[in-house]
Amino acid sequence: MEQNDTPSGFLLRNLFKGLLWFAVIITAYILLESYLEETLSNEINHLAGKKVLLFTIFTVSEIIFGIIPPEFFMILWQHAGDLTEYVINLCILAVISYGAGVLGYYIGYSFTKTGFFKRIKDKYLVQYEYSLRKYGMYLVLVGCITPVPFSAMCMLAGSVQLPFKHFLLVAITRVFRFAAYGWMVWNFPNWFNG
Repeated sequence: MEQNDTPSGFLLRNLFKGLLWFAVIITAYILLESYLEETLSNEINHLAGKKVLLFTIFTVSEIIFGIIPPEFFMILWQHAGDLTEYVINLCILAVISYGAGVLGYYIGYSFTKTGFFKRIKDKYLVQYEYSLRKYGMYLVLVGCITPVPFSAMCMLAGSVQLPFKHFLLVAITRVFRFAAYGWMVWNFPNWFNG
């Protein structure tokens, strides 16, 4: 990371990386869509119907550093084909993600002095700590709108005690990310497949 990088430069650079990553996911999905339709359609529809299981998996993933990208769930429900159901599921995912971020903030804030949290921080979060101290809420914003682990950013924000009210305001942009990415997941395959 560049030493004299400005917060806006940092944000734009990471936003570009996030959009590039998202483009890779969408491109792979578009290229594989006909294969998935032919070979795995029944399995995908069966899995998409297990909402409680999927929401539980997503919740655990969001609390534990966002292991599974939300786009996976978006693509799964996009494949099912019902727009109303897709939007409802997307809203639920956004609320879960925001709630997991707030929980992450409290975990970081409450447990920052414990040996357990220090081990987690040293193993998984230390790579972001310098950036968080330098860029503050900009890094939380990057976690909200890019593939940078949102939950990890929230835990770090709590551990360095960034102001909670400001954190809540910045973290709400996570909902906008879900809206924008969800719209793209729903529409882009149709643009390229006629």
